[in-house]
Amino acid sequence: MQTVSALTAENIHVTYGANTVLHGVDLQVPTGQCLAIMGQNGSGKSTFVKAIVGAAPVSAGTFQILGQPQENAPWDKLGYVPQRVSAPAGVSSTALEVVRSGTLGPRRWWYRPGTKGAALKALDVVGLAHRKDQAFHLLSGGQQQRILIARALVRDPQILIMDEPLSGIDHHSARELARVVKHLKSQGRTIIIVLHELGPMEPLLDRIVTVANGHIETDRKLQAGEK
Repeated sequence: MQTVSALTAENIHVTYGANTVLHGVDLQVPTGQCLAIMGQNGSGKSTFVKAIVGAAPVSAGTFQILGQPQENAPWDKLGYVPQRVSAPAGVSSTALEVVRSGTLGPRRWWYRPGTKGAALKALDVVGLAHRKDQAFHLLSGGQQQRILIARALVRDPQILIMDEPLSGIDHHSARELARVVKHLKSQGRTIIIVLHELGPMEPLLDRIVTVANGHIETDRKLQAGEK
């Protein structure tokens, strides 16, 4: 019996106006793999994960997500954590409200029964249940990043994509994020992380893909002894 890959990318091109950022990227990610996508600024690594979730314009090529074409993808089974943007001081949403908002969508503008319990569970996973009533903008950068991960987890996704989650946070927060990723990996989730540096994520990785000038430059699977 053949196992369906979590993600398959075939000949992906992304073009903004006259500027082609990705040039024919091919990538297959098996279910349950923890994969890092690395590269210098402007290499196209963040553009690639944005293309997966439909936030960057694919001009050629196809994605399959959990065996389904991107246009019919089971989006409720995919969680996405974008690069963190500091919340304006005037925004007073609590941590719980931010996480619960992950259950909403373009066609779902109201909370279904049970979403508060799911949000509390997601906050517990990232170790911030005790901060549920605190204003999001008053949390530290590392705590905000974990709240955004909880928002992505609230729908219990099979695939979690994180874009530069270690950017702009301190060493303690980075270790806490690694702890969360270790827990999620132990549950068999597929994890795709865009990283500028490996940091504390390195022992958790099964594979490292390096992007340069819009192409995959290297694709290396890690052996147990390398972690």
